[in-house]
Amino acid sequence: MVKNFDELSPQEIVRELDRYIIGQYAAKKAVAIAIRNRIRRQKLPEEWRKEVLPKNILMIGPTGVGKTEIARRLAQLSGSPFLKVEATRYTEVGYVGKNVESMIRDLVEISVNMVKKEKMDEVKEKAEQMVEERILDALIPESRRPQPTGIMALFGPQPSQQSPEERKLLRQKREELRQKLRAGELENEMIEIEVEKEAAPFVGVMGPAELEDLGIDLTSMLGNLLPKTRQKKRVTVSEARKILLPIEAEKLLDMDKVIQEALDRAQNRGIIFIDEIDKIAIKSTGAGPDVSRQGVQRDLLPIVEGTTIMTKYGPVRTDYILFIASGAFHMSRPSDLIPELQGRFPIRVELSPLTKEDFVRILTEPQNAIIKQYQALLSTEGVELVFTPDGVEEIAKIAYELNQRLENIGARRLYTVVEKVLEDVSFQAPDIPTKKVIIDAAYVQSKLSKIIKDEDLSSYIL
Repeated sequence: MVKNFDELSPQEIVRELDRYIIGQYAAKKAVAIAIRNRIRRQKLPEEWRKEVLPKNILMIGPTGVGKTEIARRLAQLSGSPFLKVEATRYTEVGYVGKNVESMIRDLVEISVNMVKKEKMDEVKEKAEQMVEERILDALIPESRRPQPTGIMALFGPQPSQQSPEERKLLRQKREELRQKLRAGELENEMIEIEVEKEAAPFVGVMGPAELEDLGIDLTSMLGNLLPKTRQKKRVTVSEARKILLPIEAEKLLDMDKVIQEALDRAQNRGIIFIDEIDKIAIKSTGAGPDVSRQGVQRDLLPIVEGTTIMTKYGPVRTDYILFIASGAFHMSRPSDLIPELQGRFPIRVELSPLTKEDFVRILTEPQNAIIKQYQALLSTEGVELVFTPDGVEEIAKIAYELNQRLENIGARRLYTVVEKVLEDVSFQAPDIPTKKVIIDAAYVQSKLSKIIKDEDLSSYIL
């Protein structure tokens, strides 16, 4: 992108989403406005900023029409911490399931990792220099021999007593190895490096996952009290780079600043996508699983309304996190949600089912189109895949008809159909005599006609 994301207008945000998602203009427009309003909020005076809350969105539409993809791409585009959860993972206390508050802790963890990676990329060059020195130390152990102490300082060998010629030779040897190292000539040399040993996870009456749900990280807490243990590893220079680079980069970070920035980003720019919310929207009969579904809604309500959740990095307010919920609502309606929760999702957009023409566009137009993915994959084997217009049309037609006859799974049907069409090519790619394969309508029919005619077989395979 030419522009910084914060400078993009809602129309430009929609155009960016168009590069990956076909159709669904109303949903794209809604999320673009919601994200732009968050940027506008950051520019307001403090007294207004705390009053402007995000307008959460409820997406209604069948599976495979782009609900999740819109939210995911939007998060990538804006650089926001993004978490996708299924509403059915959660349940109220007393029933099997995860604590609803854990979604906020998961979002914060994602935010911390995101900021940490960005900061590590900033110090990567300096970290690489530090790694180079450690590898050179391992290649020339004598150069890093510790200064002797006590009686050894009087009678033992002392590096400081090396003659100028010896020190000069050692420096020359080190520089020669440095040049070879930078030229990639020593990548397979075996060296011994020393790294900190990871602390064993705390095991008690409650497991680590249950403690994490309560915002408690006992492994980390106890790890700070216990002495650090170190272990030696014998690895190649190439492997040592991969092991040492994140270690050295992390040493250069101010983790307090990283955590503060991550908490701020999670609170003010975080996006949580709650899928399958329709599964907890069925009206309660007052017993059985319906009680649990209502419990999930009640537990979800304060988080969406705005509350403070304790995490291992500190307290996090949920007031300004953007929640996007979605569901097919085949067996229920949005009005079946408890009234308070309905009110917390004021923006509702309905996504339309995909047509055959949409399938043709999905196959060819997006930057990450299915056809382009397969062409890139098989090009690694020297195979050139050429899809003719009638071949693409035939794939789209078959996928659309299968959705009508069987379960409508939207664009996901295209993956099963294309995979079956290209199954033989993918299998034979390394040994195929003809490196140019034409995928036309006749080719598609030859691979699928028998399966499609057999109703039982098509429902099983496609």
